[in-house]
Amino acid sequence: MVTIMNVPRIVITGAPASAKTEFIERLKSNPEFSHFEFLEELARKLLHKKASYRHDPVEFHCHIYDFQVEREDELIGKPFITDRGTVDGFAFHPGSLKTIGTTLEKEYQRYTGVIQLGSAAKLGRQFYRRDEIRRETYDEALQIEKAISKVWHGHNRYKYIEPSANLERKFDKFVQLVKIAALL
Repeated sequence: MVTIMNVPRIVITGAPASAKTEFIERLKSNPEFSHFEFLEELARKLLHKKASYRHDPVEFHCHIYDFQVEREDELIGKPFITDRGTVDGFAFHPGSLKTIGTTLEKEYQRYTGVIQLGSAAKLGRQFYRRDEIRRETYDEALQIEKAISKVWHGHNRYKYIEPSANLERKFDKFVQLVKIAALL
């Protein structure tokens, strides 16, 4: 019988400017991960569709949670790598944890591994860039970094990769940790 815990279910997380999306895109082209499903980040996708979500962050994160659970449940028995997991929303809006009616411990059980990529904001202001979706200020990015670490650090297979001005070195560490989490 296939259970959630014997199939790799890996979360890649990080604050703005962590290289999360870029690294996941690069990982998709690696033949060692060709049997994995890749789940894109929902927040950007939903904000593109409905910018008014910014006005009700708890509702927004409840929708993200529901969509994320639905996507993951469709993949029972299949390995996946997801750009953020269900716990990430609680870093941005802790109040949604109570609204949803779950616990961090319950959510941790959904995943076999969690890798947080450190934000370039930790390297200094000159390394942090904003865009039409990434509206967080430099200081907010640093706060998000801490909040993500706080909500995920209790996962028994949580790993953190320090930010680096050398993106290739950071990517190599990332691939090594993903391989460990993926049991490759």
